[in-house]
Amino acid sequence: MTHTLFSRFAIFIGAGFFGFILWIIYLANTGGNSIFFDLIRHIPYGDKVGHMLLFGLLTYVANLALLSRHFLLGRIPLYYGAVLVSIFVLSEEISQGFIPSRTLDIVDLIADAVGIILFSYLSGLTQRILDKNRGVKT
Repeated sequence: MTHTLFSRFAIFIGAGFFGFILWIIYLANTGGNSIFFDLIRHIPYGDKVGHMLLFGLLTYVANLALLSRHFLLGRIPLYYGAVLVSIFVLSEEISQGFIPSRTLDIVDLIADAVGIILFSYLSGLTQRILDKNRGVKT
């Protein structure tokens, strides 16, 4: 599988996963119910784990879809995918303060950030493996 084909596959998966997240947000905003909400209620800290995994996985796929393009903040690489997901997450979390059926929660934002950081690191490792398999020197 070529790197470009892998990126296109990640774009396809990422778009579908983003649609899933939008559906979950819609249900939460309208007070709807879902089997996912029921599942989360039965897991200790399920809401926080859900935030970490949803936005972490979205970050992972976005970073790979964008071929791990990044810029440096000092010595720290900031992936464009992670920045885009962070902007979306920040907007969505702040909007919860204006929706009666939602609760603005700083701990949710922290869980989102942990997921974004952790999965950015994992996407960097994945990119190194892909580059190594292609014979690219880093």
